[in-house]
Amino acid sequence: MTQALAAGAAQRERKHATNPHGSDVSMTTTVPAIPLVAPSRMPRAAKAGLALLGIALGAVPAATAQRADPDPHMAPIAQYLIPDRSAEIALARSAAPAAISRDATIMVLGRAGFEPAVEGSNGFVCLVERSWDSPFDSPGFWNARIRGPACYNPAAARSVLPVIYARTRLALAGQSRDQILDSIRAAFAAHALPSPAPGSMSYMLSKLQRIGDQAVRWLPHLMFELPRTADGDWGANLSGSPILLHQDTLNPITTEFLIPVGRWSDGTPAPSH
Repeated sequence: MTQALAAGAAQRERKHATNPHGSDVSMTTTVPAIPLVAPSRMPRAAKAGLALLGIALGAVPAATAQRADPDPHMAPIAQYLIPDRSAEIALARSAAPAAISRDATIMVLGRAGFEPAVEGSNGFVCLVERSWDSPFDSPGFWNARIRGPACYNPAAARSVLPVIYARTRLALAGQSRDQILDSIRAAFAAHALPSPAPGSMSYMLSKLQRIGDQAVRWLPHLMFELPRTADGDWGANLSGSPILLHQDTLNPITTEFLIPVGRWSDGTPAPSH
């Protein structure tokens, strides 16, 4: 979800960074009622969020759950995958300092959705986000080059990751961007997906992040997820404020605040912007 904030930051103050962003069929809103991860393979730290998602995926009728063909703007699925599983695990862990990520649950992307790779013990969940977690109006929504390592704290793992898992599963099932948006909105309306829990946040400190073609090694930053909130409540986007905010106008559910920090996850200094 950082892609949205990168765009907002660039609009607010160009010294921060270059802006990383530069379906047409009306169908009944649907969510495919199919599981994301086989329960026998599910790490304990991921179960709470995926359990909520299972409710969400079954809460909306599935009359048109899966398209015969993927969105024409979507690249072949193989381009979104990282063939080397160990490399994806390492990339996911690079989102946060080792003191956090070494004991975190790690999820990797498979052809049907995120799959557990390592079971953690500290409640954090780390993964590499893909382009469909961009704002719904982003030109980079299907950009197969996007890689966004992120580590979510326990509150966010329970209440924010279910949305990311759902968007991923719907994208890989062949839904168009508009269908994914309609499905997510319907799940929220049915109270089948949670709003961000108090204290939800994530680390995005990887120097290997690519959140847009013009945003490679963008800003190491912390993200804070809240139910829809006015930017003035945090003093975001004001001159001299370190807090950035971009509201995705097509997604009225969640607000994401971003706070840049001065070091990458390995402790080395990050360039100033």
